[in-house]
Amino acid sequence: MIHDFYVCFIEAGRYNMYLQGLLNTAIIAIGACVIGLLIGILVTCVRIMPKNNIFVKGLDWVARIYVTIIRGTPVVLQLFICYFVILSSIKFVADGILVAAITFGINSGAYMAEILRGGILSVDGGQMEAGRSLGLSWFATFIRIVLPQALKSAIPTMFNEFITLVKETSVAGYVGVVELTKIQSYVTTQTMQIYMPLFIIAAIYLIIVLCLQWVQRIIERRLGASDKR
Repeated sequence: MIHDFYVCFIEAGRYNMYLQGLLNTAIIAIGACVIGLLIGILVTCVRIMPKNNIFVKGLDWVARIYVTIIRGTPVVLQLFICYFVILSSIKFVADGILVAAITFGINSGAYMAEILRGGILSVDGGQMEAGRSLGLSWFATFIRIVLPQALKSAIPTMFNEFITLVKETSVAGYVGVVELTKIQSYVTTQTMQIYMPLFIIAAIYLIIVLCLQWVQRIIERRLGASDKR
């Protein structure tokens, strides 16, 4: 077992391959998280704003269709469609890592939107009325008063979505991205070891998830402490 680990991880500097895969995984996950959060905020804003004109009603319809399609189809299928169909003709996004980050971001945005909408529904409706009574517009009240409170209550669920997102990046190898899971095929080709690379990669994913859960617990404790003040 120790010899297999040495051959698959240390010999010939193969740990650098895992580090490169880990870096690409982190780039995709962080980029997708940022894109997903921005899309989620935008979609949430559209979903909850007053439907007082046909333009807003049309945006709401588009937002609902987006959430339904994204949540109702596999992420790997979305990756194939984005890589081979939608983004293949655009030169500056031809890179697999960028395509993966955009695709996972679009996917995460639908889930972030529902998470944020749930967080907003937990905010007292009087907050919006108070902001409007102070002369703020609906949008200003939403961004400055309602959204921060919604984010605070939604942070634990958002962290769970980010953890899921990190693990979902493992399918990016299907479009040629050398992410963490893809490294297994390279190491196996060089060493003829099948199982040890899988165990090493599984251990790396587990460490990442445990670290994220640790950060999540710290944030939750601080938020809980601030609520008691």
